[in-house]
Amino acid sequence: MGKFIYEGNVKTEIEDRALTHLQLVITAKLRRSEPFPFSWREDASVGGGRTTVWVQPGSSLVFKYFGSRQPSINRAWIEALAFTANAPSGLHLVPEPQESHAAAEHVDESVTPQV
Repeated sequence: MGKFIYEGNVKTEIEDRALTHLQLVITAKLRRSEPFPFSWREDASVGGGRTTVWVQPGSSLVFKYFGSRQPSINRAWIEALAFTANAPSGLHLVPEPQESHAAAEHVDESVTPQV
């Protein structure tokens, strides 16, 4: 389990694969100076509920990974997450969609996805 840390004190645990995909969407939006809300559900062990933060170019963000290997990138998941990030309700984690076999073969992980 990785961690997303916002402004040094708001933290949540997110599985490394999901965190990688969120990082790609978040950094793409910030490169374009597009602020947005990011929401997640809190675990019952910390009281449950939901947290939303406002992410903008000046935000202090940390993406801390448990594992050392970067997972393969699912472009369909990037697109699904980007769709939520561009909606009025903002970015939130959605289940990973199955990527078509043809699209998976053409993924170049060295290139930042267009979101």
